[in-house]
Amino acid sequence: MGLLDAKFEKGGVVISKVEDLLNWSRLSSMWPMSFGLACCAIEMMATNASNYDLERFGIFPRSSPRQSDVMIVAGTVTFKMAERVKRLYEQMTEPRYVLSMGSCANCGGPYWEHGYHVVKGVDRIIPVDVYVPGCPPRPEALIGGLMKIQELIREEEFGGKREDAKKRLAAKSAPAEEVIMMQHPYLAGSAGQAKKEKEVEEAETAA
Repeated sequence: MGLLDAKFEKGGVVISKVEDLLNWSRLSSMWPMSFGLACCAIEMMATNASNYDLERFGIFPRSSPRQSDVMIVAGTVTFKMAERVKRLYEQMTEPRYVLSMGSCANCGGPYWEHGYHVVKGVDRIIPVDVYVPGCPPRPEALIGGLMKIQELIREEEFGGKREDAKKRLAAKSAPAEEVIMMQHPYLAGSAGQAKKEKEVEEAETAA
């Protein structure tokens, strides 16, 4: 029995806003364009394989930008490919989302300093909504990035700006330190001790 079945059993009626219904349908049927540029594409293809079963999230890869609403930029973006990346992005219909996968797409990766042929971040060409770090990121990390896009869609409003939705999403996120402490409570003592030592050191410096 699914979640919706359980809800219908209790009251028989589900009340919601049209906006929430449309957002739910959009986030439950994301169609990413399979567009690999380098080694990250291998992990992206592995994510699309049956082991990870992306279709349970309604995510189904497409080969045409005109049928896709999510672009996964997986790998190194060279200046030669930059124009193609932008053209494919422009062929996608609105609303469209971009996920940057891996260090090379995020900031140039190992080519940051001496890679004269590499774009230092795909966000210099097209707007990026979610960054997935790693070299290359594991399929679990890519799935986490896709889940972030779903959360972003859930926050969007009719006529609202995407930047506002991102701010609301960021406000709901817990600070990284709190998450770490929740998962590893035994670190609380050492972190507290370090904080106390730092405060004492600052007080001594000020004196």
